[in-house]
Amino acid sequence: MGAFFRVLDEFLRGRGRFTADAPVAGRLGWLFAFVLGCGILYGAVMGAFSGLASGRFHQLLYSGLKVPMLLLVTFAVCLPSFFAINTVAGLRDDFGQALQAVVGTQACVTIVLAGMAPVTAVFYLSCSDYGLAVLFNGVMFGVAAGTAQVVVRRYYAPLVRKDPRHRAMLYVWFGLYVFVGIQMGWLLRPFIGDPGKPVTFFREDAWGNAYVVVAGLIAHFFRTLLPF
Repeated sequence: MGAFFRVLDEFLRGRGRFTADAPVAGRLGWLFAFVLGCGILYGAVMGAFSGLASGRFHQLLYSGLKVPMLLLVTFAVCLPSFFAINTVAGLRDDFGQALQAVVGTQACVTIVLAGMAPVTAVFYLSCSDYGLAVLFNGVMFGVAAGTAQVVVRRYYAPLVRKDPRHRAMLYVWFGLYVFVGIQMGWLLRPFIGDPGKPVTFFREDAWGNAYVVVAGLIAHFFRTLLPF
């Protein structure tokens, strides 16, 4: 365990094996370990909103699995397209470094989330509104994603200096990841667990389209606002 936290500290500081110009070999395994370990930790706390009453404990387990699953499955879906676009752009030789950058971003997201897990737990103790709990966790993910930009810029800076086209590839990755991630988050819900509903791994209507639902909500809003 001590080695895990020592390497985690190296990663956050960008030192040792995690400096931007260090060899890629040997680092990806640690980055995926951070995603799994820290993602499970925050997910378990995230799923504790409805408490530990009889029958609710499974929500902690489900949510603990779902947070790293959300990140890793989204990553796996986006990776082939990202690889193909980099190859077409003539940047395939640098793909190893680009891969480290995007995996490092996910690792940083989960590490920051794990660090804010106690804050989430305290918030749950003072909140009984499920909607506010969903909003609060959305803010936590937003803070973690914003903080992770430090890591992605750290690793992408040498690539952009080498070839400015890498900046465009970074935007491509963000676009792919957000597009797929929204749909994946919709499929994997619930993450928090509504206390008024039974604990399930997937919702009954899980296999819908997040973008159709969002479009419907927007249309409903405008119909309410402009009834004519």
